[in-house]
Amino acid sequence: MKKIFAIVALATVLASCSNSAKEQELAKQQAVTAVKDSLKLDSFKRAEVAKQQAEVEARHQAELAAARRSATTTRYSSSGGTTTSSAGTTTAAKKKGWSDAAKGTAIGAGVGALGGILIDKKDGRGAVIGGLAGAGAGYAIGRAEDRKSGRVQPKN
Repeated sequence: MKKIFAIVALATVLASCSNSAKEQELAKQQAVTAVKDSLKLDSFKRAEVAKQQAEVEARHQAELAAARRSATTTRYSSSGGTTTSSAGTTTAAKKKGWSDAAKGTAIGAGVGALGGILIDKKDGRGAVIGGLAGAGAGYAIGRAEDRKSGRVQPKN
């Protein structure tokens, strides 16, 4: 009887120790999950605030454009009637498109790969080497053109 009691007591002690460790690990996992969720919520909130600010800015720009158009509208009267002539000029925002560096990289990679295939005909090894070399050279040339055009700040 004493042996059975000792075994039951030992099993109870071991079970209680391991259960506490499991509970602590579960609590840690829940805390980490809660922190991750709060970070996600925070980033979503920041994105929502930025979106609202962009909408407010767009509305403000539309109001300014409408004010400019109304300021340039002139009214002429001819034989009792009024005719409206609007002489407002609106400048559309020019899309920037690809930078010269991006164009140079793409063109250089294509030309380099083609040249590499023609020079070294061993299973594409030349194409890879030529593509990388052409991309690097095209990027360097395009980046210099971007600096000249003012798209990128020149080196100090």
